[in-house]
Amino acid sequence: MSADRPGTRRKEPGRRRSASDEKILAAAKELFLADRYDGVTLERVAESAGLSRQTVYNRFGSKETVFREMVRYHWSAFAGPDRRLVERDAGASAEEILRGFARSLQRFAADTDQIRFARLVVTESARLPWIADEFYRLGKGPVVAAFVVSLDALVDSGRLRCPDTYLAARQFMGLVQEFLVWPRVMAFEEETAVQPAAEVVIEEAVLSFLARYAPASDGPARSG
Repeated sequence: MSADRPGTRRKEPGRRRSASDEKILAAAKELFLADRYDGVTLERVAESAGLSRQTVYNRFGSKETVFREMVRYHWSAFAGPDRRLVERDAGASAEEILRGFARSLQRFAADTDQIRFARLVVTESARLPWIADEFYRLGKGPVVAAFVVSLDALVDSGRLRCPDTYLAARQFMGLVQEFLVWPRVMAFEEETAVQPAAEVVIEEAVLSFLARYAPASDGPARSG
């Protein structure tokens, strides 16, 4: 991933966005999705947001920083797992946790611009590798990490038996996204037309995962 250019102002992670920031990032997202990275300028972002170019520059400093923050803005819509979900409901089964996470993946793909966004990343990252890096660092990476924490809690409480929760997390996401996300990203029309319903995909993913990682009735919570 390339570093910000000299003089580029990078917004602080977790900093609360102003109303102007929200307008800028929403406008930038639509422009980048429509016209790719090279087709967007700070002037166009400002015009689309109804603000001056100087305001955009003062808030973000460069187009690259706008893009990076737009990635963060996009992923902020994802409602994924975290440890509190497991700790708050000690009686929740692994099946319930897995099903809830799979549905959050499905909703994010269906209800946001995730498919278009993924296409943008695939298209642009061959020429600008930092775009794929940011997509993972600001989005998919934290989602995976949060899911791993949830799986760790399930293992520690004996609800799963899993030697490598990171591997397991990626396996489960693959079971869901191979059907519900990637055929749409790649525009495989024939495959998309005949694929199972989302709930069928999710249930089969849960059952397949538990067939591998459900705890033995008399075995330890985590195998070595």
